[in-house]
Amino acid sequence: MSGIMRILSAAGLVTLAAGCTLVATEPPRDRAAASARADSDYVLGPDDQIKIWALGVEEIPDRPFRIGSDGGVDLPVVGRVEAKGLTVEQFRMELLKRLEHQVWKPQVSVEIVEFGSQPVTILGAVVKPGTHQLQGRKNLAEILSLAGGTRPDAGYDVRISREKRYGAIPLDSAHWAWDGDYSVAQVNLNSLLAGDNPAYNIPIKPHDVITVPPAEAAYVIGAVVKPGTIVLADRQSISVLQALAMAEGLGKNAKPQSARILRTAPGSSQRTELPIDLKRVMEGRAEDVSLKANDVLLVPDNVPQKAAFRALEAMIQMATGVVIFRP
Repeated sequence: MSGIMRILSAAGLVTLAAGCTLVATEPPRDRAAASARADSDYVLGPDDQIKIWALGVEEIPDRPFRIGSDGGVDLPVVGRVEAKGLTVEQFRMELLKRLEHQVWKPQVSVEIVEFGSQPVTILGAVVKPGTHQLQGRKNLAEILSLAGGTRPDAGYDVRISREKRYGAIPLDSAHWAWDGDYSVAQVNLNSLLAGDNPAYNIPIKPHDVITVPPAEAAYVIGAVVKPGTIVLADRQSISVLQALAMAEGLGKNAKPQSARILRTAPGSSQRTELPIDLKRVMEGRAEDVSLKANDVLLVPDNVPQKAAFRALEAMIQMATGVVIFRP
């Protein structure tokens, strides 16, 4: 269709609309509402998919267009448009500018139908690890929520890695990685979630990598009320009596005087046994020993020794436990 014919065609629609309410001069209401929901400040980039409605321009089909890896998108009538780096509103205005030479009083709406240009990778002890899309502006707490929140075995820090092109992470703990290509920082998870320090809740940038390492833990197994995993606090250790309290005390047939701590030496896969008389510790007649990361406190019971060792092997294999305790 020539430019003159296109202008006459669009003008005819407007003239007809003056006498007939069945012909709309605006995009359909549901489409306008969908466009309004799009964040006009969202910066477009490769792999985003957009849908365009242009009144009187039948050549632009009602289907999504994917922005290419080079940041451009090819459209009928208007040609190739460089979308990368433009907000949704700026992109819409660029389309209007180009259509002014083709259509009388062009009307255009743009909707994002799939976000793809702002991935953030979330790893570690979160419910839904993987790659998520920012879909606009989000802060650290919102991104953790997008990943389903942290798991019960989450550690006490969140680590952030950011590409150099997005600048340094705005935190006191930030520093540049050895190659200078990434800014890295960490924040205390408890302080972030409690809102104790609002500065921790930083804006997240595309391609950030956020990691919530699992906490180091000790384990209580055997003849206790609730065997399970004990997440260690910042001090990285917990006393035997504290661990026993979290396990809700000894079981009925416990032999506390024969308890032992199974400890793995650094750099070794072999566990050593450290005997501990829990009865004397509980009576205050022996030292309350500290459990370190990966220690297993085993409280035996009165079953025959061979059966006890078979039970021990089974319990160590499930050392993550059914119950997770956080100090």
